[in-house]
Amino acid sequence: MIAFLGLVIGIIVGAIWNINIPEKFSPYMSVAILACLDSVFGAIRASLSKNFQADIFISGFFGNSVLAAGLAYLGDKLGVPIYIAAVIVFGGRIFDNFAIVRRLLIEKAKSRQ
Repeated sequence: MIAFLGLVIGIIVGAIWNINIPEKFSPYMSVAILACLDSVFGAIRASLSKNFQADIFISGFFGNSVLAAGLAYLGDKLGVPIYIAAVIVFGGRIFDNFAIVRRLLIEKAKSRQ
């Protein structure tokens, strides 16, 4: 629940404040945002499965985003678009976690009936 609340607060803050990020940083930010969303959906999944641990979520949230942005930067310096691989991996994980969250919510709704 904390992860979902943080996601909602982040969306509201992002919508209210007008923060412009230079275009040259967009690959790094996009990968970092995907990494953070992956952590948030993983936390929602863990929360619904009753095995959420805040320290694992926080370390994954910041660790994944820094690692993803760092790899994108390294790939940029080497002339290899590594960020595309990160987008594919994190995108796939987000969809997997979303599918599991959806199944868990449907199972909970059916068990209440």
